[in-house]
Amino acid sequence: MNLKSLKVFCDILARKSFSRAAEENGLSQSGASQVVSQLENRLGVKLIERSKRPLMPTHEGRIFLNGCRDIVARYDALEDEVHSLREDVAGRVRVAAIYSVGLHNMSDYVQEFLTRCPKANVRLEYLHPRRVCESIENDQAELGIVSYPRGSRTIQAESWREEPIVLVCSPNHPFATRINVALSDLHGQKLVGFDQDLVIRQEIDKAFDSADVRPTVAMEFDNIETIKRAVEINAGMALLPEPCVCHEVDRRTLVKLPIADVLLIRPLGIIYGRGKPLSATARRFLELLRIHAQDLGENNNDYPDSQECPRDLTVVGIA
Repeated sequence: MNLKSLKVFCDILARKSFSRAAEENGLSQSGASQVVSQLENRLGVKLIERSKRPLMPTHEGRIFLNGCRDIVARYDALEDEVHSLREDVAGRVRVAAIYSVGLHNMSDYVQEFLTRCPKANVRLEYLHPRRVCESIENDQAELGIVSYPRGSRTIQAESWREEPIVLVCSPNHPFATRINVALSDLHGQKLVGFDQDLVIRQEIDKAFDSADVRPTVAMEFDNIETIKRAVEINAGMALLPEPCVCHEVDRRTLVKLPIADVLLIRPLGIIYGRGKPLSATARRFLELLRIHAQDLGENNNDYPDSQECPRDLTVVGIA
């Protein structure tokens, strides 16, 4: 039994596929299958239910998987630590981010990190919020960027930054000539919203309920990019994080309007495995993200301190 065999076993169950795990580890599909067979013969138990789809571990396989993940993670961290003794960060960090953060921010952070650490490797994936958490739990990613971060038994979460929510509309919409809006102005207005199973939609609905505002939701989507396209063709207005609409506002395909009586915010956070050691490369990338969050808080006037808010301004967290 060697470390690579343990890694192949972990990858098979993480990807739920012999072929994808084999390709990632430079093996044939039959080679990956033989690795599992050898482990099963050595342990005298069945580890994977091969007849089920998606692939699932047996009871014994689940126990073995948890131990293997810890061993592989610890070795990767140790190897990265040894490399870092040369002062060059040369390892790999796997990062999973929700689409809206990934498309607008993460690529810049990755480029800056690679400029500082040219021998490092960053694997960045853009995923649905639920899949980001699953990637951390399944050891497919070391760091995750999500909205409305929540810790759990398996996930450690820390606050990263807050983004103000603004109303966006088409330049042809009657609201486009306004300076700002009140939440009550949206009563009866046609909006393009998020799917109801997303936290951001649930929090926006809570804000409307608190203000006794009843807009009409014309369309629902699970991502910000599609919502923006719908707003651009005047299918309705939308409440979106301000950093996500900067490019469209600059190109004048969208108009943004601050909400005068309520400060809606989308909190962003960083998540990683609870109790799992981060590699030296992951720790260095995490430090970079924290530094940017501090700089944003010190230099960006779009994120006021609560002490500077007007007395009648309500602050509501939006995921």
